[in-house]
Amino acid sequence: MNKKTKLAIQVIQPKILYFGTPVVLLSTLNEDGTTNLTPMSSAWALGNRIVLGLGGGGKGFANLLRCGECVVNLPDASHWGQVEKLSRLTGANPVPDYKRELYRFEHDKFSAGGFTPLASDIVKPQRVEECPLQIEAKVVNLHHSEGFAIIEVEVQKVHAHEAILLSEQHVNPTAWNPLIYSFRHYFGLDKELGKTFKSET
Repeated sequence: MNKKTKLAIQVIQPKILYFGTPVVLLSTLNEDGTTNLTPMSSAWALGNRIVLGLGGGGKGFANLLRCGECVVNLPDASHWGQVEKLSRLTGANPVPDYKRELYRFEHDKFSAGGFTPLASDIVKPQRVEECPLQIEAKVVNLHHSEGFAIIEVEVQKVHAHEAILLSEQHVNPTAWNPLIYSFRHYFGLDKELGKTFKSET
């Protein structure tokens, strides 16, 4: 009888725990009616609800608190460089103290990232034309503590590039190649594409 080889496992204390989730470009409404884009990597969907995890001190969260609407734009792997261009930018002016060393204020995130704004049908924040999936949503629940916010949004309308569709009700998983953020490195569904400026590996 063959004995099963015992796996070598150890307890670790990771500095970051982004273990691999799709990247989202979150559109939220600024006070002046323009749209802010927040690159984020903590989001998951169940039914017609999406749960978003955001830092509690950022412009995206402040806009959600005030406006209660957003667009969950999902870029594909080809957009990783454009997403990374936004990673050092903040829509908050003045820049919060905790961000001042690494971030700078940028009002027009669409231009900064090379993205194109599109009007939404139901919510006020604009969509990102280049993103193959664009999900209009409204806040239905929110929890904020210890510098982080967990926001539950309800899907209002889903827009998709025809190139990734099998039908009106089905996305083609062989055509859809989401941008994945894993331990601060960017991946498609096949290979690593690059890494964020925060990565230490």
